[in-house]
Amino acid sequence: MIYSHPTALSVLDWFFEILAIVALGFEGYSFVDVIRRPAQAFVAASKQTKPLWLIITGVATAIGIGTAASGSFSVVGILSVVAFVAAAIYLTDVRPKVKDFRGGTGSRMGPYGPW
Repeated sequence: MIYSHPTALSVLDWFFEILAIVALGFEGYSFVDVIRRPAQAFVAASKQTKPLWLIITGVATAIGIGTAASGSFSVVGILSVVAFVAAAIYLTDVRPKVKDFRGGTGSRMGPYGPW
């Protein structure tokens, strides 16, 4: 019989820990990206509102932090998957629409500013 220390991590545990850290990176990136975008961009793109996306991606990031820090994936389980999916929806559907938003008064813009 092989004795294993109860705190020793198996290869599968390491895999899930790395996966949780990568997911946290996506979730954190989506949260920071929402912060950087103007509120008008979300309305103009018909993609809900900025405060709603701040809440969604903020909660997703908090769940990601909890998952990566706990090391126990049964604690958060399906919530970590839902958090990743929420961040992925923002990054693949909402972000491409709001990043191209050009607010302003319609003045002519050159590559280095108005002209």
